[in-house]
Amino acid sequence: MLADYHVHTHHSGDSSYPMEDMILQAIRLGLDEICITEHMDYFRNDFTHMVNYDKYLKEYCCMQAKYQDKICIKFGVEFGVQVHTIKEFERDFAAYPFDFIILSNHQIDDKEFWIGDYQQGKTQLEYNREYYQAIFDVISDFKSYSVLGHLDMIKRYDREGILDDRVNEELIKNILKLAIADGKGLEVNTSCFRYGLPDLTPSRTILTWYYELGGKILTMGSDCHEENHLGHFLLSAKEELKTMGFKQFCTFDKMKPIFHDL
Repeated sequence: MLADYHVHTHHSGDSSYPMEDMILQAIRLGLDEICITEHMDYFRNDFTHMVNYDKYLKEYCCMQAKYQDKICIKFGVEFGVQVHTIKEFERDFAAYPFDFIILSNHQIDDKEFWIGDYQQGKTQLEYNREYYQAIFDVISDFKSYSVLGHLDMIKRYDREGILDDRVNEELIKNILKLAIADGKGLEVNTSCFRYGLPDLTPSRTILTWYYELGGKILTMGSDCHEENHLGHFLLSAKEELKTMGFKQFCTFDKMKPIFHDL
């Protein structure tokens, strides 16, 4: 079973990948299942990060009907939730028939990590701790998600280098414990390979903590935005997870995990 559970198409503001082209490529690659997870981030007075759900759902339904005999396609979304946008995402969750939701942290106080806007004027210790604290604060109140996406994503954009996970061990473990208690999972995001990171995303340390704490719900996704990303290193991720002791990974249907042997 090979499933890519983090895929963006032209309905996401940072991708121009046509949905049908992506589906045809997935079929050529021999993927059994994909979940399209368009970006949704709410910013004050900025609509460039917002997906048009109605257009997305309409095309999804058309493609799902057209290719259902060749590949399983699920309707998902990537919520970039901040504490002050929880109400908007609760509304979206209630309004659309999602199979799967990635909860990600892309910014704090509407300040992006990838351009260094949030990190500016802060020490490495400060912005790393605040990143994880923001995730914990969100999931303390927001439960309408399936997995935590690229949990240690801040490492991609840390110009000071990668901070040892043990510095924030207690806070990271509190995030993992809460996710497990809520019946939520973790995503293994294979974009770590194309970003040239020295570890998995999340790291082997964080994944090992998740395993030791009893976590079982895992998905794998390429964070695809263009053709050469799709399905990238999914098999490698499977082998890595086996070495840590994991036996299964998940796909989702109507927000319910379905377990498959690694």
